[in-house]
Amino acid sequence: MSERKYFGTDGIRGRVGGPTINAEFALRLGYAAGRVLARRQPGHGRPTVVIGKDTRISGYMLESALEAGLSAAGIDVLLAGPVPTPAVAYLARTLRLVAGIVISASHNPYHDNGIKFFAGNGMKLPDEVESEIEAMLDGPLECVDSEHLGRARRIDDAAGRYIEFCKSSFPNELALSGLSIVVDAAHGAAYHIAPHVFRELGAEVVEVGCAPDGFNINEGVGATHPEHLVEEVRKHGADLGIALDGDADRLQMVDSTGRLYNGDELLYVIIRDRMRHRKVDGVVGTLMTNFGFEKRMQEIGVPFERAKVGDRYVLEMLLQKGWQLGGESSGHLLCLDQHTTGDGIIAALQVLQAMARHGGTLAEHVGDLRMFPQLMINVPLENGLDWQNHAGLGKARQDVEAMLAGRGRVLIRASGTEPKLRLMVEAEDEALAQEGMQQLVAVELTNG
Repeated sequence: MSERKYFGTDGIRGRVGGPTINAEFALRLGYAAGRVLARRQPGHGRPTVVIGKDTRISGYMLESALEAGLSAAGIDVLLAGPVPTPAVAYLARTLRLVAGIVISASHNPYHDNGIKFFAGNGMKLPDEVESEIEAMLDGPLECVDSEHLGRARRIDDAAGRYIEFCKSSFPNELALSGLSIVVDAAHGAAYHIAPHVFRELGAEVVEVGCAPDGFNINEGVGATHPEHLVEEVRKHGADLGIALDGDADRLQMVDSTGRLYNGDELLYVIIRDRMRHRKVDGVVGTLMTNFGFEKRMQEIGVPFERAKVGDRYVLEMLLQKGWQLGGESSGHLLCLDQHTTGDGIIAALQVLQAMARHGGTLAEHVGDLRMFPQLMINVPLENGLDWQNHAGLGKARQDVEAMLAGRGRVLIRASGTEPKLRLMVEAEDEALAQEGMQQLVAVELTNG
């Protein structure tokens, strides 16, 4: 497939007012997407899409422009308002729509925004469909005849529908009664949803990051700033803390002592709970998943594979393998037995399910998972340097891997956004990791 001009690994994202995240581009994108999606309408009737957004001020502008473009292409539009990214996937699937569109830049600051698509089955839109939309983008912006124009209406109960869906992923015979939970929604899309889910399941909820003003999304709160959640859990003497990011597809958790648990640890809790009831066929992590997690999967007999960094790639590998559980250290967790995409609220409920069913603290549930110290350093990368075939770096890597001898691993990858090489060494103990890293950074990376 040729290099795409607009779509990245997670839709189209950029600064508001830039070359793509503006009203004119959104209008054209709506029209192009409408023309392509109209050809994929199953059965009869007018094709319909649902649009959801997070709480950024720019969401109003982009929503209106997308709506106009889709209408011009003859597509009906359902407006869900501010809802989490996974809620749009859920609505597209259960309402039997041709697609779902999300306006969000996830964990980025408010001055960024993005547009991404779900297919009617709740999965990410296939690459070939995104490429078709790109091909239409540079064509003329036209309009169907008046009698074929699309209509738009709001879904008044979008949040309520999704709250019930999230609750349905938690067993009926269990409850969260007696638990006090700090819920941090990052002033984002789940601000009016996440607290209700946990409260309606019986928990006492303290709301944090649930007062969006259009500009404060992810600002010092949420999954990208978990230190705030740690403070709030201690301040309120809560049993647990749950932090989501701006579009609520990422999760971090904190226990009553203020200890933070990342995606690898939370995924482990879910895996162990599943294993008590049925076989876990396999698990997908990424290149960044802790080596201690991989070793533990070997010990408990669960096949483990690494995908490229990005929940899109985790999902692709899960579908390819026919497995159900996977995720990233950053907190994107996928439970395909519950939902078609990563979902922070549902992932949190799977962790809470394990605790409610078997008792014990979060620390006890990860007690037999030994995370390896992970050292990461960025080093400047000279323009044009073929680092993958650099003799000195290759020799140093071999030497470090020989020294680690299965007690750790080395990861070297180029940054996708800046001229730097990212070096990572994991080992059983920090001294060993430090020794390995010293050998790597001692290499002189030049073309000479």
